[in-house]
Amino acid sequence: MKTILVIRHAKSSWANMDEADFERNLNERGKKDAPEMAERLRSKKIAIDAFISSPAKRAKKTCEAFCDVYKQEKGKIIFIDKLYHAAVPSFYEVIEKIDGIYKNVALFSHNPGITDFVNSLCEGVKIDNMPTCAVFSVEADTKNWKEFGSAKKKFLFFDYPKAGN
Repeated sequence: MKTILVIRHAKSSWANMDEADFERNLNERGKKDAPEMAERLRSKKIAIDAFISSPAKRAKKTCEAFCDVYKQEKGKIIFIDKLYHAAVPSFYEVIEKIDGIYKNVALFSHNPGITDFVNSLCEGVKIDNMPTCAVFSVEADTKNWKEFGSAKKKFLFFDYPKAGN
């Protein structure tokens, strides 16, 4: 079994309208939500073996906040360019290349692709939108990430900051 935690970056700042999209940082709410959501996962005893992120600043900072809570080295984050504004096929390509030693992986990316991707995972499980810092998790019945796309998947949970779980 392999478990994926699909996480949208936390709320980003629009304070500087001249700033490039890739360089947008987290706003104050995002800086608060990211560690709180990471703590929710940790308190549920959900392990994370690998942290994989879009290299965009807001995704990177969200991922780093999760690493802090999980006491993981930020230097071990795997940054994949393809996750920046990824379309559904890109998510599957990234996941199918994950090293088999990892069982539970956290993947940080962006909307609208992330919502489309999570809606492609489990038949009968659909969400309207992945809010900022939302976590959507599924378990795939496979021993190998290469088979993730075709593996039978089980929806585990969907959580987001305003859900207040």
